[in-house]
Amino acid sequence: MVGVGGLNLFFAIPIFVLGACFGSFFNVLIDRLPKHQSIVLPASHCASCGTPLPFYLNIPIVSYLVLGGKCKFCGAKIHIHHLLVEILTPVIYLALFWKFGTDPTLFAKYLVLFSFLIPIFFIDLYNRLILDKMTIPMAIFGLGFGLLPGNDISFWNALLTAVILLLLMLGIVWLFEKVRHKEGMGGGDLKLLAALATYLGAINIAFVLFFASILAIIGAVFSKRGRQEGIAFGPFLAVACLIWVLAGGYILQWYVNIL
Repeated sequence: MVGVGGLNLFFAIPIFVLGACFGSFFNVLIDRLPKHQSIVLPASHCASCGTPLPFYLNIPIVSYLVLGGKCKFCGAKIHIHHLLVEILTPVIYLALFWKFGTDPTLFAKYLVLFSFLIPIFFIDLYNRLILDKMTIPMAIFGLGFGLLPGNDISFWNALLTAVILLLLMLGIVWLFEKVRHKEGMGGGDLKLLAALATYLGAINIAFVLFFASILAIIGAVFSKRGRQEGIAFGPFLAVACLIWVLAGGYILQWYVNIL
């Protein structure tokens, strides 16, 4: 059974369902990790009235749409990011399957990468916070994939790129703070960059950082809050990483053709 664009529906449908379920779990991380709450207990409940949610009110995507984005028990509005995460996660998983579905190692690697980046994106977007409990396990997995045969980035490329990039960025941030007398890139952003380097290696992380910087500048220009208070850089790193992983080869080929 073949679907549109070459996606085999035999795999695409369960991947979408699995992605939606993971998206529901990511919403738990997004809501609870910044508050330093357990992600296990209590079970799913309304954040406003505390009423436990039965399983039929906790179905990804469907429950939000059926309830109209409101709690059935107290009528409190459920933030739109719950629906967005539950839709974006399976869509990204399907895009990765379309790109890497014939290579189990790379598919698993980038599935893990974006399973970290999705909650990191929303946590940083809403709380301006990138947590060590996300970036450190992310980096460990990245280095672990570097040890597997068939990986596109070697272990030493991943490790050395992460360490050198972290030290280099620490030096740049220190110099910026000395010259401008204000904080530059936050420590969470630096750790996220190092973690990304374990997946992408030296060449790819350079392009991701370049594109993320351009996106961040554009975002700051069009955001009043960004011009006044600065912006969270993590979401731009995540978006740039997604663009590069899915289309980096095409972008490079386009650039070479122009030259």
